Amino acid sequence: MIEEQTLNKTEIEWEEMLLGDAFEFEYGKALKKENRNGEGSYAVMGSNGIVGYHDEYLIKGPGIVVGRKGAAGEVTYIESDFWPIDTTYYVKPKKNISLKYGYYLLKSLRLNQFEKSTAIPGLNRNDAYSKGIFLPPIEQQNAIVSKIEELFSELDKGIEELKTAQQQLKVYRKAVLKWAFEGKLTNENVKEGELPEGWSWKTLEEIANVSGGLTKNSKREALPLKLPFLRVANVYFNEIELSELHMIGVTEKEIERVRLKKDDLLFVEGNGSVDQIGRVALWNGMVEGCVHQNHLIKARFNGDMISKYALYFYCSPEGRNAIKAQANSTSGLHTLSISKIAKLPIPICPSEVQSIVVQEIESRLSVCDKIEETILDGLKQADALRQSILKNAFECKIQ
Repeated sequence: MIEEQTLNKTEIEWEEMLLGDAFEFEYGKALKKENRNGEGSYAVMGSNGIVGYHDEYLIKGPGIVVGRKGAAGEVTYIESDFWPIDTTYYVKPKKNISLKYGYYLLKSLRLNQFEKSTAIPGLNRNDAYSKGIFLPPIEQQNAIVSKIEELFSELDKGIEELKTAQQQLKVYRKAVLKWAFEGKLTNENVKEGELPEGWSWKTLEEIANVSGGLTKNSKREALPLKLPFLRVANVYFNEIELSELHMIGVTEKEIERVRLKKDDLLFVEGNGSVDQIGRVALWNGMVEGCVHQNHLIKARFNGDMISKYALYFYCSPEGRNAIKAQANSTSGLHTLSISKIAKLPIPICPSEVQSIVVQEIESRLSVCDKIEETILDGLKQADALRQSILKNAFECKIQ
């Protein structure tokens, strides 16, 4: 795809210069959100691309926009007339330069390397101007642009295929969980819409003790006994993140009720997003003596119930729908409580079947994880190849 044959730039009249000799970075102009007409047809350009629309434009298209504040150094090409706001530069060529060539050249320079590390990242145009470049004749510029776009087109097809595979994996993961709790992973003869023989629906309170945790308040700071404290911020879907684990004051009387034990199932009580409410994860005893927040509701299972079986059910499409149904209210707010969690349904089968169901789920999801890892590696390689194409283009190594 990319030939490593380097041409001598002087032989084809490449001119060596500073970036500031070839381009002028002009400041954009402020346009507050309240002053924009969102129904307009002209793009309002921010540091990272289009941020809105307006009924007037500032600059005739096509054009190049470079992030000045925020996404500093990001480079965007726009075909139509546009309004660059004051967190951007718009680029004006000073010489006979193809605008598309200028766009790809600026992309190859990784201007974000000049970003000044402050509260709001910023790009000083004088830093960018100091970068050395080579500029070929216009005919060569156009030829380079054509080759870049040909190679990028091939690369984009590959990326699209990888992203399609990613989406298919998501669908398959949901299907595996759906089949598991319809009994289809352990019983080939199960009838559609019915549970297999020996399975039954129960509520969570029939198979587990459901309870809340500690309310955080200023009085707890004075308590001498401090224990690790699991919060909503630590609990994700089938994942517990412990990089920021706080401590909290606890009384001796509270410890037995709120201390976490291995295989406790944790539900997030409330969240602004209906898709995030009731996210669930399993505590594996990774921190000794850890207690939990009142906004995390704990289910501790009785008898020979397998906690992972319940975890996977409440991550499945049907389990998620049951959680969302319990979270609905007449006020339109989505929230859960101990009593609502206790009433959640779950299909129960004998513990030996639960164990097989978990094994079947994990076997299939493990394959998905390996495929996902391969896809992510492919996407990283595609990004590196895109940069390699640009680098080689401006070293005259693509033909």
